[in-house]
Amino acid sequence: MKFEEFKLSKQLQEAIKKLGIDKPTEIQEGSIPPILEGRDLIGESATGSGKTLAFGCGILEKVNNKEGLQALVLTPTRELADQVKDMLVRLSQGKYINIIAVYGGVSLNPQFQELKRANVVVATPGRFMDHLNRRTVDTSRVKILVLDEADRMFDMGFIDDVNQIIKSCPNRNQNLFFSATISSRVKELARKYMKNPVEVNADNKVDPSKLKQIYYDVERNLKLSLLIHLLQKEKSGLIMVFCNTRKMTDIVVKNLRTQRFDAIAIHGGFSQNKRTNTMDMFNKGKVGVLVCTDVAARGLHIENVSHVYNFNIPNDPKDYVHRIGRTARAGKDGKVVNLLCDYDYDNFSKITHDYREFKIEKIKVPQIERIAMVKVAERRDDRRGGNYSRSGGFGRNRNNSRNFKRR
Repeated sequence: MKFEEFKLSKQLQEAIKKLGIDKPTEIQEGSIPPILEGRDLIGESATGSGKTLAFGCGILEKVNNKEGLQALVLTPTRELADQVKDMLVRLSQGKYINIIAVYGGVSLNPQFQELKRANVVVATPGRFMDHLNRRTVDTSRVKILVLDEADRMFDMGFIDDVNQIIKSCPNRNQNLFFSATISSRVKELARKYMKNPVEVNADNKVDPSKLKQIYYDVERNLKLSLLIHLLQKEKSGLIMVFCNTRKMTDIVVKNLRTQRFDAIAIHGGFSQNKRTNTMDMFNKGKVGVLVCTDVAARGLHIENVSHVYNFNIPNDPKDYVHRIGRTARAGKDGKVVNLLCDYDYDNFSKITHDYREFKIEKIKVPQIERIAMVKVAERRDDRRGGNYSRSGGFGRNRNNSRNFKRR
């Protein structure tokens, strides 16, 4: 199938062609026709599979520059809001509609003026609620509402805001919920607001045949030393290292830099400008190792990631799936390396139980040189989150047990 078969406007076809896209992905092929028909839709597809272009086609075919705010896209993170806005802007070339991103971490004042002229807004729920409460945005003409990464809205505690925002758009005639995983909570939300929605499910874009998953079972005080040893052996593309908390992210990136690695960190504790610059540097290959929390795992389009390291095993098995979805994409090989210590066993057992199709091979820990850890100042918010032991251990989670035994 080709995009011409969707009967898109000439302007939109030209914009898609300029992006170098000539064939729709599975989620685009299944969702664009009902979206253009005006149907409500629930779309399930992996990160990076083209969901933004799918709902973008519907928005850009129906929005004009004369009727105020007509389309609202809600995303869970600032980075994803910027990414979605940028894609919509590129798709709108030649149409002259005003598309803006609205999120926290930056000044409200410029947003007041931008919202007066906006036809499409891509926003995080918290900041958009700020504008609703201040009455600086008019949602009476919104006809299309999109939830991007809908399940993450629940995970991040945004669902009350989401409900209020949806209710503030009484004249909407189309609701589009997209996510990498459609949970029962998302389906319940759809039942509340949608009319006879079309459900489109696309296969995960990660190619299992191209993805190798392994794990090391290591003493907690050797986990950082093992990570450094393994990274010293890597000669391939971009590498993502996932941690469960901001505190651990700071520790890992500082120690990698001490060992002369070209590493950079991203988490919710950074200013928006720093987060944006960090992602830009990593995407352009200016740094080779990105150390991050799960804020970077969901929704963001990052190419050429060859290795994903889980320095901490995530508490939720779904987050593991989203992390590993950063590699083995578009026909390329990828590798996932899990570093387990005793406090990771319970989380790892949940993953192997929930995703029994995953083949995760145990690798013997090599002889490694113990690296003296460089500490960082402890953040108050991370004291509650575990994942760091005052005895110098890594990977602690208070809810973990030793259900996953050494083998």
